[in-house]
Amino acid sequence: MLPKFRVLHIGDNIKYNHDVYARFASEFEIIQPSAEEREREEFVRALKERRWGDFHAIFRPFWNTGGEMGRWDSELIPLLPKSVKVMASAGAGYDWADVDVFAKHGITYCNGAAASSESVADMTLFLILSVFRNLTWSHRAATSLNPQSFTDAHKNSPLTARNPRSHTLGIIGLGQIGYTIAQKAHAAFGMQIAYHDLIRKSPEQESRVGNATYYADLAGLLGAADCVVVATPFAGQTLMTLERFRQFKKGGRFINIARGSLVDEEALVTVLDEGHLSAAGLDVHANEPFVHPRLAAHPRVMVMAHNAGGTVDTHIGFERLAMENIEGLLLRGKALTPVNAHLLPSKSSL
Repeated sequence: MLPKFRVLHIGDNIKYNHDVYARFASEFEIIQPSAEEREREEFVRALKERRWGDFHAIFRPFWNTGGEMGRWDSELIPLLPKSVKVMASAGAGYDWADVDVFAKHGITYCNGAAASSESVADMTLFLILSVFRNLTWSHRAATSLNPQSFTDAHKNSPLTARNPRSHTLGIIGLGQIGYTIAQKAHAAFGMQIAYHDLIRKSPEQESRVGNATYYADLAGLLGAADCVVVATPFAGQTLMTLERFRQFKKGGRFINIARGSLVDEEALVTVLDEGHLSAAGLDVHANEPFVHPRLAAHPRVMVMAHNAGGTVDTHIGFERLAMENIEGLLLRGKALTPVNAHLLPSKSSL
């Protein structure tokens, strides 16, 4: 019998998909470092000592644990055994992992965006409603327990509120999450969809979201949309600068459910205070867990605590997808949700 592939399981035990894990554990030899071994200094020492020998995959099933070693970068990744072919992690974002460095070493990185797209899209619908209906004003007035504030919001906030229907929703990044947002916003609110991405979707995909309009130029999208949603991964630089915000149409609305580091938050405050933008909805923030104080206090900004993808359903999907990605690549030669496949120099043998 051929020896089994070995999988380094970093983080706590799985919580939900016990039947899938039973299959997974029967297919592979599982190595699970202790909590102490996951701290960066000890993790680095263990890799240098080859404490776990050769292994072929890294499995991180839950985003709350398994990241104690910090950033996966050019210091850490080269210490991995040359046998490693895939890392599959819970979570949609991967700004903590240098996927280009993984690719340089022949390692496919897989994320869990497909498992969180439903939850993130639902939160985005809430933020769309918030920025069109000015719900921050109403919510704060109701929770103030001040009858004058309540009456003021009851009478006057409707004068600033609009229905989303027939307005144009501009989406930056029409990947798994962005496309699910487009589907829901078009179906539920009757919004017109426009998008900017590096690669245009097929006519069939565009037709399924109301014949979405593609903008190869980001400035064109910003100037055309009534509300812009950022749904693209962080690529190492700020995307939404003061110059970009000034390209929005007057009175436009802005939503970020991607990464806080994509946004110059001082610039966002500036255009809100100027009245160039009418409202913003933010699930993510540049300096988490600290929220920009002026944005948090702004009467036309709805802020959340990075919970867009945060449902039990998402966590169940993260776990399962991480296991299925490893099974797919090691047993069948193809991962389900590779992030850096286009960066891999060549298809390495297992």
